[in-house]
Amino acid sequence: MLVRHVLQAKGWGAIYLGCNATVEEALGLFVPHNIGSLPVVDAQGRLIGIFTERDVLHRVHEDYEHLRGRQIREVMSPNPITCTPDDSVQEVMSRMSQHRVGQLPVLDGDELAGLVTVGDLIQAMYEQIETENQHMLTYVYGRT
Repeated sequence: MLVRHVLQAKGWGAIYLGCNATVEEALGLFVPHNIGSLPVVDAQGRLIGIFTERDVLHRVHEDYEHLRGRQIREVMSPNPITCTPDDSVQEVMSRMSQHRVGQLPVLDGDELAGLVTVGDLIQAMYEQIETENQHMLTYVYGRT
């Protein structure tokens, strides 16, 4: 199974921020959209970083008083680990585990195509296994 199949099921695209947005703007997107990360793009729309809940926790610990007004480019994680629509789900899960991240921006060339999370990948793998189990049961026992 490929990442493109996951995005076809959950939807292409992602909520993202420009690098001049403030932390306050980013925080204003996390809760209403029930998300934990925001890809950050430059003026040309190219991915340059990611801002995550983990970034918030680290920055709150370092400088709580001034965090809300800071620009995302000052506090984001630059050069995020990414994947492509043609990467396998297993390969992406391995990459996430290796780098200890819970979400990856999906790049189709230079374009941000979406964002996949561990939960998205687990759901896709579960659905694939369920489908295969149903096919196997039909093969073994016939149609019921």
